[in-house]
Amino acid sequence: MKTSGNTILMTGGGSGIGEALAHRFHDRGDTVILAGRREEALRRAAVGRDRLHTMVLDVADAASVDAFARRVIADFPALNVVFNNAGIMKFEDLTSHRDLTDAEATLAINVLGPIRLTNALVDHLKGQPNAAIVMVTSGLAYVPLVAAPTYSASKAAIHSYTVSLRTQLQGQVEVLELVPPGVRTGLTPGQADRPGYMPIDAFADAVAVQLGQDPTPSEILVDEVQFLRQAEREGRFDETLKTLTERAARQREAGDGRA
Repeated sequence: MKTSGNTILMTGGGSGIGEALAHRFHDRGDTVILAGRREEALRRAAVGRDRLHTMVLDVADAASVDAFARRVIADFPALNVVFNNAGIMKFEDLTSHRDLTDAEATLAINVLGPIRLTNALVDHLKGQPNAAIVMVTSGLAYVPLVAAPTYSASKAAIHSYTVSLRTQLQGQVEVLELVPPGVRTGLTPGQADRPGYMPIDAFADAVAVQLGQDPTPSEILVDEVQFLRQAEREGRFDETLKTLTERAARQREAGDGRA
């Protein structure tokens, strides 16, 4: 991935990982389009930065994605990097019949969203120099958090999809997977202040360093996520799953909704 002078589309850009990375890209000389559902949050994230632009996008709405793609290409014809970062995470109890609204929304945003947006922009990106697609997954793609089963499954699905996408686009568009650990963001209640989670600035700084490497690693893995990423390879999957499950249960018992 080129280290400056890109035109980058960042979904989920109004807060959290998207906002933090967008600020670092802006500071190194990139133009960034922040996209998301909440216009007010996007505007706050862009304040005082002349190369940060905002566009409203709901990745769960197929028609909206296609219309957005046409508009962003028209407004930013130099677009060459897409970060599929938008996502939601919900806790779910699978032990009895339930309303599947949260599960369906999670799949629509976390799985169909990046697939639709990539599909809408891939032909444009293939014609751009130094083009890249970055899929943001999670350490939970490799060891699921059983309290958030659909979220974990959605990230596992996008990991698999990214492998196929990278192989099919080899030599045309660089395809990267960014694999966050638990990061202090607003993804779930209480997470922004959760002990043991990686501070957002430290995470964004570490990611920016790896994205600046030549060649760029196909998987962007900070040290804090290796415990999950390498669990199966190192023969400790069951142990790691048990540790995650027990920690989540303790946090729920403490009444703060953390996991």
